[in-house]
Amino acid sequence: MLGPLLLTVAALVAATVVVVSWLDRSDRATPPPVPGFEVPELAPDPGSAVPTAAAVAPGAERTATRPTTAAVRDWAATLSDRTQIPLPVLVAYAEAELAVRDTAPDCNLSWSTLAGVGRVESHHGRYNGSDIGDDGRLTPPIIGIPLDGSPGVRAIPDTDGGVLDGDVTWDRAVGSMQFLPTTWDRWGTRANGDGQDPDPQNVNDAALAAARYLCASGGDLSTANGWWQAVLTYNRSVDYGQNVFSGADAYAKAANAS
Repeated sequence: MLGPLLLTVAALVAATVVVVSWLDRSDRATPPPVPGFEVPELAPDPGSAVPTAAAVAPGAERTATRPTTAAVRDWAATLSDRTQIPLPVLVAYAEAELAVRDTAPDCNLSWSTLAGVGRVESHHGRYNGSDIGDDGRLTPPIIGIPLDGSPGVRAIPDTDGGVLDGDVTWDRAVGSMQFLPTTWDRWGTRANGDGQDPDPQNVNDAALAAARYLCASGGDLSTANGWWQAVLTYNRSVDYGQNVFSGADAYAKAANAS
């Protein structure tokens, strides 16, 4: 439901407002179902509940750099089949949770919340036929429409010289978690610690950036107020928050059923 020009205008408008709290949209489209995995639509009031919780592989530890531990990969391999989340993307969500346990231990972010966000933003990096490589990079990249002041779209002139979005006139949302260049500049982090620049088209970097952003925005995401504050800062739309809630809850329940 993101950036490419073949989308309908309504979908395009909804697709470009991620991670920018001042773009207050309420018309975010519900993502179509992923084949083979059902996500029941839930509609809790903001601040009234948190999604079901689920742990990453019990006893899993975050290593200093990738690759992840065998325990996480084994856990993800089983759950990937059940949830239809691509294996490298599910590993990225899990590693991002483990990473912020160290850097923001009071956040209590769950991988399933990241999965809820990733489902709405890009179908876990698969929007419009993108593939996820073994290194986590998307091919082709996911790039949103220009934020050029068209009806329903805020005008945001280019801020990065087109480095991330290829547009030297207007900014666009980029990557599997749909960051704008200015927001990526603040929150982007290289997940594997190899010293290279963080890449929003790499699902590992994108998941970690989203985790950092959510933790900074919501405080304690194990509380209803904290969870909703974080998600509604990511996108100020109740419908959006309920879509993320529905996905997060369904993925956690699938994990807990294993």
